[in-house]
Parts: sequence; structure tokens; C-alpha cells
Amino acid sequence: MNNYYELQIKINPDIEDIVSEFCFENLPCEGVLLAEETYKDLEMISTTEGTLKVFLTQEPENLSYILKQERELLKSRGLSDEELGSWEYLISNKPNEDWSKKWKEKWNITRVTDKIVIVPDWLEYIDKAGEVVIRLEPGCAFGTGTHQTTQLCMKAIEKYLPKNAKTADIGMGSGILGICAKKFGASYVYGCDNDETVIEVAKENALKNNVECLFELNTADKINEKFDFVLANILHNVLADIMGDLKNLMNDGGYMVLSGILDEKKPVVLDAVKKYSLELIEEVRQEQWVALIVRKVD
Repeated sequence: MNNYYELQIKINPDIEDIVSEFCFENLPCEGVLLAEETYKDLEMISTTEGTLKVFLTQEPENLSYILKQERELLKSRGLSDEELGSWEYLISNKPNEDWSKKWKEKWNITRVTDKIVIVPDWLEYIDKAGEVVIRLEPGCAFGTGTHQTTQLCMKAIEKYLPKNAKTADIGMGSGILGICAKKFGASYVYGCDNDETVIEVAKENALKNNVECLFELNTADKINEKFDFVLANILHNVLADIMGDLKNLMNDGGYMVLSGILDEKKPVVLDAVKKYSLELIEEVRQEQWVALIVRKVD
């Protein structure tokens, strides 16, 4: 087995999902590790929180330039230096090791609610009565069910998804939210993403869960359908920019879940909700993240 490269990037842990997705899309990346914790006598004695480990098949050319450009892009979209972290990095060549499995060691079974359970595809789990179990292999797509923004969406599905709802997931990643909606009784699930590399991953995850979903390469402004329930787990500034397109996807009286919003950026999205005359039903928080449940008024 060939050697691999380990890239360590200093980031704000709040945006680990954003940086992980960037690495999958723009670097020869086969996996990432978030915080690693060390315990002794049931007490945590060390943590790597704030350092994202990225496993690469080769050392990218112009790595410094690539990271600098992405950080500047995120700043231009409204994230501050504090919200981003320094993005100082260290890359090193590592000896033969099964690095393709290493990142999986830190991903365990996740219980989102009393009812929703996320199970990595390589782990065994016996379903319990009444549970909605989602088996997942994220591949190169982001969306493992461990991040707060994803979990907020799943909690909203459990609480607000109407019976037999026609559902859309905009920016679907691994397909986890569409699969969750289907398992909660959605009659039809459509998911789209602007990253062509995630489409097959999402389709495979739907097959693993024995649900039928339509996943394709697309963007909100090009969809010519109406839905009863819309999911959008995206950056706050993108949500604000495409709010009109998202509203156009909604049937009258339909619900939409807006996630991916840091608490301090909530006003940006609320202004767009107000601008497009959507009714705010509830704000739901998990740590520093917020999801907004809105409705299109008849």
C-alpha cells in the first residue's frame, strides 16, 4: 500500500462541516477526522478539537494558495476571521497504513432522537421496534448525521413532516435527509446538489435503506415542481440569496426547514424570510446552530 499524506488544518470547530466538504471536493481527499479525544480514568485529558485531519492520496500543488482562496471566499460570504479560525496547516507524509479506514474509527452509531438512529454502514446494529434507522456510507459526500445542522433537520422532519408529503432536499449531500423523510412517510422525495460527485453516493445510500428517492444534479432555480415540505441545509448567506427560489418550490401552506445557520448569522436568514413573506413557525437550536421552520402562507 502506498504512503499517504496527512493534512492538519487549524479551524473553528463550528465550520468543520464546511471545510470537510471543501476538502472532499477540491483535494485528493479520501477521508477526514474531526476531534480526537483521549481519556484516562473516565476524564478527558486531551483533545484535538480545532484541528481537522485530512487524509490525502497525494500532496496537492499550490496547497497554500488553494486554502487561502477558499478562506477568502468564505470571508466574502460573511464569515469573520474568528468564525473561520486561522487555517494554519501542516502536511506530512505518513507510512503505510489503512488510512481509508482510519477516519471511520471515530464515526459511531448516532442517536439523534429517541426514534432516529444513524448507523454507519460498516457497523452492525439490531433495529428496535418503532425506530427509524438510517444506514449510511457518506463516501465523498458530506452528511453523516453527526453534525448539529443535519440533526436539527431530522428533528424537524420528525415533528413537522405532513403525512404523504411531497418532499425536496436542496443540497442533499449524502442523501441522509431525503432518506429520513421517506422513512417518516413522505410520498415522494426529490434531492439535488450542485456537486456531481455526490449523486451516486446518495443513490447508493437510498438503496441501502430500501427507499425510493430521485437524486440528481440540479439547483433550486431550475426545478419545475412544487413540494409540501422543503429542506435546505446550506450556508446562511446562500439561504438568503436563494430564498426566492426556495419559496417558489413550496406549495401554499407548505413547510420549509432552513438549517446551516450559526446563531449570530440568524438575522441574515430572518431578513430573507421576512422579505419573501414566509411565516416563521419555530426556531430550534442545538449548541450554536439554529434551524428555522417556516411556512408559505396561503
